[in-house]
Parts: sequence; structure tokens; C-alpha cells
Amino acid sequence: MKRVMLAAMMVLLIAGTAVAKNYEVTKKAGDYSVVVSIDKNPPTTGDNNISVSAKDGAGADVTDAKVVVEYSMPAMPGMPAMNYKTNAEWTGKEYKSKVNFSMSGSWNMAIKIIRAGKTTQVKFTVDAR
Repeated sequence: MKRVMLAAMMVLLIAGTAVAKNYEVTKKAGDYSVVVSIDKNPPTTGDNNISVSAKDGAGADVTDAKVVVEYSMPAMPGMPAMNYKTNAEWTGKEYKSKVNFSMSGSWNMAIKIIRAGKTTQVKFTVDAR
């Protein structure tokens, strides 16, 4: 019985690892539930595809917003701060954009959802390798 349990746990562990190919963050921002997904886990230096989906308080998809992706790395000794911004485009089911992490390290991310004259944002940090 112990072997069966151990084998089942190993299968679940391997399956969970195989499914986690995207880096994903789920956050609440005001009335919105926001899911941000990056196509690499962990994110890497260079181009990374980012997808953003948002649902309003009633659970409906937000399809009429402007979504801006801002990402930055703070200044370090001998290196100025790096700040970048890109607009995400609605594709019919989510907002998509590309971010380019110019070096490995910790990057601050801010996803801004601008709708009906109000701006709501989600903040998180990613480690690019």
C-alpha cells in the first residue's frame, strides 16, 4: 500500500511540474480579477510573451480596456534604472504583448488596466534568468 501511495505521489509531482510551463500570477485589483501569464517559467533574458486576462466584479471578461505593461529594474551601483512600457493588444480572448528583459535579475512588473477613465494596476516581481 505504501508503494502505491508513493507511486501516486510521484506521478502527481511529475504531472504538476510538466503543467507549470508558464509563469503565472493571479491577483485582485480593485473590482478586477487579473491573471498574468508569461510563456517561460522562469522568465528569461530576451523576449518573453505575456498574456493578461481580467474579469470584472460580475465575472465577465474585460474586453474594452487599454492594458499597459510596465517593467523596470532599479538602479544598481554603476548601472542606471531601467524602465520600459508596452501596450498589450486585445486578441479576442486576452491581452497580449512582448516584454524584453535585458538582463537577468529581479524585475518589477505593473499591469495597468485603464477602463472608463479609471486606472487599476497589479504589481508583482519576476526573476529573469
